[in-house]
Amino acid sequence: MNNGAPNQGMRGIQEILLHYAADTGLDLSYDIFDLRQKGEIPSIDYDIFISSGGPGDPFEGVGKQWDNDFCDLLDQIAQHNKLNEHKKHGFLICHSFQMACRKYNVGKVIRRKSTAFGIFPVFLTAEGEDDLIFDGLPNPFYTVDSRDWQVVNPDDVLFSNSDVQVLAIEKERPHVDLERCVMAVRFSNELVGTQFHPEADPVGMKMYLLQEEKKQAIIANHGEQKYNDMLSSLDDPQRIRLTQQVVLPNFLNRAINALQEA
Repeated sequence: MNNGAPNQGMRGIQEILLHYAADTGLDLSYDIFDLRQKGEIPSIDYDIFISSGGPGDPFEGVGKQWDNDFCDLLDQIAQHNKLNEHKKHGFLICHSFQMACRKYNVGKVIRRKSTAFGIFPVFLTAEGEDDLIFDGLPNPFYTVDSRDWQVVNPDDVLFSNSDVQVLAIEKERPHVDLERCVMAVRFSNELVGTQFHPEADPVGMKMYLLQEEKKQAIIANHGEQKYNDMLSSLDDPQRIRLTQQVVLPNFLNRAINALQEA
């Protein structure tokens, strides 16, 4: 879903898959589909789907074939899971997460007043603390956040889709008159998504932070001290390294265990 834009996300996802296969000894294989740029879309024959981050406007594809194909795939997964014991599982990251929230009428997808980029704490809800994909993380935990858009729940009105669970939200900022962003949602037992980037690793993040444009944007929005704190936090094994080692591997554990039981 990165539409040809250079990023570290795809590398991070592939590294997690390769490490997971090596650590578990499972015979796993994967294929990559470039949906936004090349119109490639996987068939429903796959067992597990991971959809990457953007960048871009989660509404820009409305009415276009690639957007329709993405939404249709989600419908196919849901329909398959209603009719079969052998369930399909999906994980949606950032842009893909926003598109799913748009599709399922989860909260409200809005443009931020300024870009969020950096390493920030994320707070688990009660539902999130009980969800297996976060097993092994403290509350709050730290992760990479990179977004111009976000999902909020305006005026504390209940989500229009009552089947979903909000698993995580951003930190409370009493001094800022803005709603807290929804950071993770379980859309169904088999489909989950995060606003943050669980695939991010210290090496890729350091490459980002050292880019002059990113550095100046963070300093402008959060101050130089915050920027320096982000750089130093990359050496902390209990921050984004831990998140990378926990969230997607836990998702794979849950999905593969369910598939093996079926």
